[in-house]
Amino acid sequence: MTGETTTLGFVCVQNAGRSQMSTAFAERERDRRGLEDAVEIVTGGTDPADSVHDGVVETMAEVDIDLSDREPRELSTAALNDCDLVATMGCSTLELDADVEVRDWALADPDGQDPARVREIRDEVEGRVTALFEELFGADD
Repeated sequence: MTGETTTLGFVCVQNAGRSQMSTAFAERERDRRGLEDAVEIVTGGTDPADSVHDGVVETMAEVDIDLSDREPRELSTAALNDCDLVATMGCSTLELDADVEVRDWALADPDGQDPARVREIRDEVEGRVTALFEELFGADD
């Protein structure tokens, strides 16, 4: 990654499920690795929902992450263009003007799924975030 700060973006349509989970896991991973000054994390959606999905809030609470106060928001193309890497969740095809690496994680939508399925998606998200940090910043000792 270039520059002193690496900016990671996590984006989906509603910014109410997968991208919120990804952002929360990325924040936890960043803090656990002591990269607070080296990694900036942004999230948003192309058509934000009114709130984070209830099932996502409940399932994330099971792993001690509180999303109850998070609000889905729109993320501008300019903000995305400032990212070093953007992960989409399988629900959007982003056309960015800048030299930004975009990866589509092709994750299932947790909205309306039963709690067991939401947990599976959550665990897949966590694994992808951890793998991304290992790829970008090396294995955590």
